[in-house]
Amino acid sequence: MNEHLAPVTYLRDARRAGTSTEGDVRRDGLREHPSARRTSSPPVEQAVGATARGDDGDDARSDERTGKRASNVSMHQLARRGMSRWELEQVLAKREIDPAIAEAELDRLESVGLLDDAALAVTLVYTQHTRKGLGRTAIAQELKRRHIDPDIIEDALAEIADDDELERATELAVKRIGQMSSYDDDTVKRRLNGFLARKGYSSGVVRQAMDAAFASRGKRGVRFQ
Repeated sequence: MNEHLAPVTYLRDARRAGTSTEGDVRRDGLREHPSARRTSSPPVEQAVGATARGDDGDDARSDERTGKRASNVSMHQLARRGMSRWELEQVLAKREIDPAIAEAELDRLESVGLLDDAALAVTLVYTQHTRKGLGRTAIAQELKRRHIDPDIIEDALAEIADDDELERATELAVKRIGQMSSYDDDTVKRRLNGFLARKGYSSGVVRQAMDAAFASRGKRGVRFQ
């Protein structure tokens, strides 16, 4: 009795026909399940990702260049003369340095002691008083012009003792009165008073300095009320 056998479908035939029931047939004759196939990112997504990474890198390099420029500008300015934080901030703003980067550079300079409003104030008090002969009022105005904190100004001005201020004012008055020997006393008084007042001395210091100046000229007994 003849047995009827089911028709055989060879693997290569199934591969050609695309009729695999469990998945594709690999070259070695084994079937591969569809879930095992690897997928790649769509070209558009790859392009977007690459662009985003490139933008971040460009931004980082740009910030680094700006930071170096801010540092170079700052060091150049501080090498020329002492500056307050506000003054240097204005310079960086004029150079169109990004405010956030400028702020970071100012903080860095303060942290290493290259930018110090308190030290600058003391230096200015000394130079303005000793070399230029300015009184407390004029010095305070100069420090305010440079936007130094009022508390710092007050502490710096305390470096000038009352006796030192009177002594400096008297030196200026004596020198000045020696240049006005041809004028009468009233004219000398008016001009000397205006000169010392412009130097920033208080009215009390001005009166004492003028008394000493007239005394040095042989006009003892003359006092100004």
